[in-house]
Amino acid sequence: MTVRQSIVFNGDLGSGKSTVSVEISKRLGLRRISVGDLYRQMAQERQMTALQLNLHAELDQAVDGYVDQLQRDIAASGESLVMDSRLAWHFFTDALKVHMITEPGEAARRVLLRPSGPAESYTSLEEAKAKLRERSESERGRFLVRYGVDKARLRNYDLVCDTTRAPADEVIERIIDVYEGRLAPEVLRAAPPLLLLDPARVYPTEDVAGLRGLWDSTFVGEVAEAGEAALEPLELGYTGEYFFVINGHRRLSAAIQNGFRLVPGRLVAEVDEPVVGTTSAVDFFAAQARPSLLHDWEAAHDIRLPLPEHALLAGDAVLAGEPGGLG
Repeated sequence: MTVRQSIVFNGDLGSGKSTVSVEISKRLGLRRISVGDLYRQMAQERQMTALQLNLHAELDQAVDGYVDQLQRDIAASGESLVMDSRLAWHFFTDALKVHMITEPGEAARRVLLRPSGPAESYTSLEEAKAKLRERSESERGRFLVRYGVDKARLRNYDLVCDTTRAPADEVIERIIDVYEGRLAPEVLRAAPPLLLLDPARVYPTEDVAGLRGLWDSTFVGEVAEAGEAALEPLELGYTGEYFFVINGHRRLSAAIQNGFRLVPGRLVAEVDEPVVGTTSAVDFFAAQARPSLLHDWEAAHDIRLPLPEHALLAGDAVLAGEPGGLG
């Protein structure tokens, strides 16, 4: 069993970082530090919202400088701890770096349910979505300019976990399994990150009709009996917005049929990295994920996948209310 020294969390606003990191610190007996709490305190002291402080920090380097030095000092101390920070992965070396994601509408719903305060409050779901997106974009731009790192690049992390449908207990168990070396250690050794994704949010790239054994009840039953943690990791691509299957459609289908909320995956190509030859992840997805292919996959599995922009512009788009449409 291989155990790393610390666990550092970052990810989408509203992805559950606080809930998960608090409970993991309790279970593992590690001290927890939240940089988000520190920023909210700083915002309140300046009579700003969290978004206003982010925008102010783009002009005033002292805001980030204080917090950055604090994180450097903590990392250098050698203490094993749980760190909730959107930049700790950049400062910590011997740590499990966890990036948490969730569907933007679900993230907005969660933050809207939180008790509002002077540093963070929203009046509607749409306002929450817009402000969360603006805060995230502000941070990303600031980190690119100041540190030359892109927080949206998944290869910065050891583990990427989608919390859209998975309950906190399941997410916590999986992260501890990864931390203690029980879940897919071969992926972390060979080519991190390990992806733990909601199978109902992963896009196909092959036609349902051409996939053999998709409805093999024996295979689906074996997958159900073994559980999602025992599933061989899917080979996946990422466009910067959408995850898609390169190899593993049958396993993905079985996971959806069994109601799994998380499936393991290995990142083959991200954004401009090649999937096949010189074809990037973005170009591969645009060429393969046709509207009719996506519609057939949705209909076969009773799920809904938002149409990517390239599919909305495609000539074979199937619209609701048309023959063959969603109705």
